[in-house]
Amino acid sequence: MTFQHPDLSVQLHGEQQEIAIVTMNRPAKRNALNDGLILAIRDAFQNLPASVRAAVVDGEGEHFCAGLDLSELSERDAAEGVFHSRMWHAALECVEKGTVPVIAALHGAVVGGGLELASACHIRVADETTFYALPEGTRGIFVGGGGAVRVPKLIGAARMTDMMLTGRVYNAADGERVGLSQYLVPGGTAREKAIELATRIATNARMTNFALMHALPRIAEQPADHGLFTEALMASIAQSAPEAKERVRAFLEGKAAKVKKAD
Repeated sequence: MTFQHPDLSVQLHGEQQEIAIVTMNRPAKRNALNDGLILAIRDAFQNLPASVRAAVVDGEGEHFCAGLDLSELSERDAAEGVFHSRMWHAALECVEKGTVPVIAALHGAVVGGGLELASACHIRVADETTFYALPEGTRGIFVGGGGAVRVPKLIGAARMTDMMLTGRVYNAADGERVGLSQYLVPGGTAREKAIELATRIATNARMTNFALMHALPRIAEQPADHGLFTEALMASIAQSAPEAKERVRAFLEGKAAKVKKAD
């Protein structure tokens, strides 16, 4: 894959190059997000090779992402501010509603825009150094990269309100407890765990992954009767795929592994 940007790298991993590892490379700035980096993330996810079945988002250095690069914050009138926010929305939509499931490998600061980016991913793996904050509330601004929509879906509006009103910082363990991550691992191992999960996810049927990324969030927001109808349509489409038929046949013939109790 050819992708060139000074602050973002994309590496392909796995025997079939089925995993894309997307790494922010601004460690001196704690991987703070500027417009160039946001647009690079958009471009990377819009142009993933056909071989890629899952992706990992990581940050070089001690921190995942410390949020918006305030040194590049410029004064905007209301219209300019709306357009700027919508640009971030469009970019992170490419992560959340792109072609493959995305796992965030979190460590160090996951702050402000960094938390907005992490919340656009489908699975979040945090190591023990991770901490979360939304300092916009104490800086006289408001989240603008989709956080007002995505973060409450993870932790609830009341917890997000508390974070922004008081400047509360969650550590890694409390973050997992309230729903900011699904996995908590020893320091320095988030990337390894994220790649492990991505490798497992990449073996799923494409249509199943698509349904979980695109249909499930919509079903969750629909009235019950609409959601049940959407579920029926998606289930029918998924099970009609040749790959699904092969997997069901393998299970019925005793060739597929059965679910076992977790260790």
